[in-house]
Amino acid sequence: MKIIVLAKQVPDTNEVKIDPVKGTLIRDGVPSILNPDDANALEAALTAKDQFPGSTVSVLSMGPGQACYMLRECLAMGADDAYLLSSRAFGGADTCATSTTLAAGIRKLGKFDIIFAGRQAIDGDTAQVGPQTAYRLGIPVVTYVMKIREYKEKSVVVERQLEDGYEVIEVSLPCMLTAVKELNEPRYMTIGRIEEAYKKTITIWDENDVALKPESCGLKASPTQVFRSFTPPPKGKGEMLKGTVPEMAAQLVAKLTEKHVL
Repeated sequence: MKIIVLAKQVPDTNEVKIDPVKGTLIRDGVPSILNPDDANALEAALTAKDQFPGSTVSVLSMGPGQACYMLRECLAMGADDAYLLSSRAFGGADTCATSTTLAAGIRKLGKFDIIFAGRQAIDGDTAQVGPQTAYRLGIPVVTYVMKIREYKEKSVVVERQLEDGYEVIEVSLPCMLTAVKELNEPRYMTIGRIEEAYKKTITIWDENDVALKPESCGLKASPTQVFRSFTPPPKGKGEMLKGTVPEMAAQLVAKLTEKHVL
């Protein structure tokens, strides 16, 4: 089985702040990490590799050169090889242009059985790149996969997470599956694999390598653009009522009446 995993290097959102004047993310000094949902996608791929001897797992990402550190982390977890789509022509891409570039990279990788991707990236939260990439490749996609029930010869049976439960879907191969955190617990890197990861070569492709024209990717091919980001103003401090239940109820009614809510 040939498996491809889409991974993204993202800023650690616990450390991200927004410039109040420019309305943009402050990325300087913010550590970058493997997108959490993509780690679940990688674990799903590695589990399938363990289940089917002879399988290979290739990780594909789009981003600046520093994303190689994240890709080596994927190699240290057990991936066989890694590829980075990196070029100034890819800069400023929205989800539409990103999916175009990723699809071009996947086509260059050749035939595959399954593509795993995270549900969404924590820096954008759009959950669009996986499905859009599948659309450009002309393959079926199942999003929000919370469990893989069974691999068959030409299909896979999964459970898709819903707000109030789940649905069971059998999808034909090749296909795209996007993972949620409930799918699994990503494995740790081992010392031996870390050492091996730094001996491997990460293949870097630009627009020429994947047969894309500059106007077909990046900012030029992005129909949507983010003009401003901002932090919502903090809410007022809450007030705790004290006393018995009847006393607190009376206080609440009085305060709501004072504010003309009642």
